[in-house]
Amino acid sequence: MKKQVLHTVQMAMFAALSIVLLYAVRMPLIPAAPFLEYDMADVPVLLGTLMLGSGSGLLILLVACLIQAITVSASSGWIGFMMHFIASGVLIITADLIYKKLGKNTKSLLIGLVCATAAMTVVMIPLNLVFTGIFTGAGVKAVVSMLIPAIIPFNLLKAGINCAITFIIFLPLKKILKKFSV
Repeated sequence: MKKQVLHTVQMAMFAALSIVLLYAVRMPLIPAAPFLEYDMADVPVLLGTLMLGSGSGLLILLVACLIQAITVSASSGWIGFMMHFIASGVLIITADLIYKKLGKNTKSLLIGLVCATAAMTVVMIPLNLVFTGIFTGAGVKAVVSMLIPAIIPFNLLKAGINCAITFIIFLPLKKILKKFSV
């Protein structure tokens, strides 16, 4: 019972931290597309996934996406929610599966995070083609013209920065949290 409570508390902590970082760190990365804002919300979700597993990571992500959808990103509605959940879901699942499959070491973490960055970027291409055209009303042609100069570089940067931060923090944080396990 104690282990289950600790696990739930850790999931809640990662979800709350994700929301705090979403509010605290928001900035455009691509001058030509200031509406594409970088945020660090995926860092705690990635950390939680790597420490607690894919199922827990998806629950952390779901909570963070729901809160974001009704607060910060309320204007993007269900489209923003779906894009965030799918993109970040691909990011965290890819990183976690590779990290665990290759042996839970520093090298497998790095490989997992690099592959996760690439996977999220690739998944965001069709998501943007479908949903951004609907959301903005600009259509697919306008989105296609933004792919190479804005959308793809933004997704590479966003995922890459969040994965780099996760890589730097993960191993020391894992040691600290192990001390508090039941």
